[in-house]
Amino acid sequence: MVKGRPFTGHRSNQLCLQSLWDFVTAKEPLIKSPFFPVLFSFTAYMAFCLPYIALDFLSTGLPNLRKYKIQPQNYPTLGMMVPCIIQSAYHHVVLIFPVTVLHWYWRPMNLPVIAPELPEVLLEVGVCLLLFDFEYFLWHLLHHKVPWLYKTFHKVHHKHVSTFALTTQYSSVWELLSLGFFAAINPVLLRCHPLTEMIFFLVNIWLSVEDHSGYDLPWSTHRLVPFGLYGGAPHHDLHHLKFKSNYAPYFTHWDKLFGTFTESHSN
Repeated sequence: MVKGRPFTGHRSNQLCLQSLWDFVTAKEPLIKSPFFPVLFSFTAYMAFCLPYIALDFLSTGLPNLRKYKIQPQNYPTLGMMVPCIIQSAYHHVVLIFPVTVLHWYWRPMNLPVIAPELPEVLLEVGVCLLLFDFEYFLWHLLHHKVPWLYKTFHKVHHKHVSTFALTTQYSSVWELLSLGFFAAINPVLLRCHPLTEMIFFLVNIWLSVEDHSGYDLPWSTHRLVPFGLYGGAPHHDLHHLKFKSNYAPYFTHWDKLFGTFTESHSN
């Protein structure tokens, strides 16, 4: 290498995210606050739900939008949406906040100066998603196969057989904490950079909301991932409709391996 000439590939990958990370670390007092995880989670969740809420109200009178509704005969009402919002806000304040305070006390967040490289972020976010998908598949399958577990902990999430975005977090305390634990532990096990962890949380929340949205849009994730590897909203909507198949939240390989895969009606 010529003296003074930088490793351009290495530096470009790092600089790609450095500006974003500098912006985040400029808010260090907020990021390190025990309030941040709750604000981050609830704000991201509601922000991702809002487009679908708007779609639910607009598409009832617009055929060009209604054709993307997976169950066009079923639309959520305001009376169905409000309890979902109230329960989610309550869970964030009463359950998630105390847990994040304990986490803040026992494991203070360290904010490194240098941002991670883009390939590292993409790889680790992908691995975190695959791990979460496997963990949730096992949890979900168990809570359907054991009647007591289903009735006690999981049945509340199946109140709505036609899903809409705000049903994503409409669940029992045990389910919320279990899935929150799966999402939180994987970046820790992989020793992810805090920025990678934040990106994974955002992607995970978005995919969960999309799964429950009730819409099969042209740009939906399952249409972007080839070979039917990703189920998406049609896959999960069918689970809520039929109850006995499609237990994995995102990918389809575990359901195919365990014989619990059913082709989505949207396809």
